[in-house]
Amino acid sequence: MLTTQSLALIDREVAKYPAEQKRSAVMGALRIAQTEHRYLSNEMIEFIANYLGIAPMMALEVATFYNMYDLKPVGKHKITVCTNLPCALSGGYTAAHYIKQKLGIGFNETTPDGKFTLKEGECMGACGYAPVMLVNNHSMCSHMTPEAIDKKLAELE
Repeated sequence: MLTTQSLALIDREVAKYPAEQKRSAVMGALRIAQTEHRYLSNEMIEFIANYLGIAPMMALEVATFYNMYDLKPVGKHKITVCTNLPCALSGGYTAAHYIKQKLGIGFNETTPDGKFTLKEGECMGACGYAPVMLVNNHSMCSHMTPEAIDKKLAELE
């Protein structure tokens, strides 16, 4: 279900913990699987659980608790805009509205070409740089003015 490269990355995550604590690598393993497949199917979650020697329900609990995991297909670029109070007061909703208009989609929607999915996110711990957005769970973008949003979207094309 995963490439040998992804399995090697998961093995590296597992090696960070004592042998009897393989389950501690579940978050990293799910992240690696999602990076390869862009979302986590039930079969993938079960595969990760079996690979780590834990009950599938334990992996599912983690995957459904954290909003960084996607249980349905998303676009090539997932854009998560922070709309928590500090970002909201500093233009988070304005940035989100601009992105919605620019891409022609709402929150939890994907563009027809499959390039972008827009999500509303919780605090990303960068309140002083608001409004912020996260691209593909890995790249934090700050001070997201319309000009900065246009530049970022152009880079992602």
